[in-house]
This record gives sequence, structure tokens and C-alpha cells, in this order.
Amino acid sequence: MTVTHGRPMTAEITDILVAHCGLDADAAAQAPAASLEELGMDSLALLELSAVVADRWQVSIPEQAGQLSISAVADLVTRRVDPPGHTENGVVIDAPLALVWEVTNDVANWTELFTEYAVVDILHREGHTVRFRLTMYPDENGVSWSWVSERTADPVSRQVRAYRVETGPFEYMRIHWRYAEEAGGTRMTWTQDFAMKPTAPVDNAAMTERINTNSAIQLTVIKDRVERIARQRADEDASAGSAESTEAGDE
Repeated sequence: MTVTHGRPMTAEITDILVAHCGLDADAAAQAPAASLEELGMDSLALLELSAVVADRWQVSIPEQAGQLSISAVADLVTRRVDPPGHTENGVVIDAPLALVWEVTNDVANWTELFTEYAVVDILHREGHTVRFRLTMYPDENGVSWSWVSERTADPVSRQVRAYRVETGPFEYMRIHWRYAEEAGGTRMTWTQDFAMKPTAPVDNAAMTERINTNSAIQLTVIKDRVERIARQRADEDASAGSAESTEAGDE
């Protein structure tokens, strides 16, 4: 939930209801799940709440807000003030889909594919699902961020679903990888949906910008590295074919 001026949104909404709408703070504390109507807030009180919220956060709340608890109203305002993060980034790699799928889903070797990961520890495998710990290179403050994620690959649809098990500064982080053949090679697309915790050093909007910036960098690196592998394998296949042709001629 969004923290405003160092305070949770629930506390902010409660203060508005007490100061402007006549809410009994003790009654609210004793019944945290009660709706605003059950706490005695009439239509005039709800209009006053709407006016203050609109003035303070430029957010409108629905007429049905009286049926919501204080925490539910706070969640609604939070989502509109700082909506969940969503990013989508992609790249076309000049390589066969099978090769792109193989290389980018070889999690154990991600340190050779990404520039940001220093260590990958595989914790568990079952079928097409792998749970692993990623540790990044130290940042500018010397901190090495680390977390556990789990991803499940579907080789039929050429899609991967992943999420952070240890969420760290995120309330949640879900990632969807998609692969598709198209002119010029294989398009790989990353979609990320997330929300930051109140204690996180950045909000959803700032993290969205960070992810978009970093994704562009990493996708460029991955494109270069996978295309290099594709060229190496093509050269090896050509050399093997040439050798077989020579041997057949000698016979």
C-alpha cells in the first residue's frame, strides 16, 4: 500500500473521516472490517470524503464507497494514485526460434547471457519448472541484491511464466516471456507486472522506468550473444558438411 508523507494510506483515510466526516475513531479501531455505512457514514459524509480525496490526490472514489471498509477505500485510492507497474519490452533476434528458446531458458548459464547476474544457484527442478536464486553484481553502493524466483516453461506454446518467491522490495513480481517466429528471426517479448512495497525506496512509476531502461540494455546484450552463438553453430555445421563431402569424395 502506498505510504504518503511517511504514513500508510489507511491512516490518511481514517484521519480524513475523523476530521471531516465525523467518524468515531474508537469505533473504527474496534471494527476494522466494518463498512463506512456500518460506521455511521451517511451520504453527506461520503461526499466530504470524496471532495477531500479529490483535492489531496486528484482521485475520484465511487458512490458505492460506503459499502467498503476503510482499508478497502485506502487500497482503491492507492491503486489510482500509484497504479501497479506494467512493462513490455521485446527484441527480434536473428536466430532460429529453437535456438533462442534453448539459450534463453538455460537458467544455469544466465551469468553468460545477462550482464547483471553474478551468480545463479539452481535450487530445484521438476519437469519444466525451475526454482533458482539470482545474485546481482554489487551496485553503486556495494550492495549485491539477491532473490529466489521460479519459472515454468511451456515448450509447446513457447511461453514462460515466472514470479519472485522472495519478493524483496516488491509486493509481487510476475514475468511472462513470449517467443514467436517472424521475418528476420525470433521475437522475444518480456512482460512484467508488479507492485512495490510501502518500504521500497522507489514507487511503481519509478520502478517501471528502471525496468524499461534496464530491459532495453539486457535485450540488446542477449540479442548480440544469441546471434553470435547462431553464427558459430552455422559455421560449425558448414565445416562439418564440408568435411563429410571431402571424405565422401575420397571414397
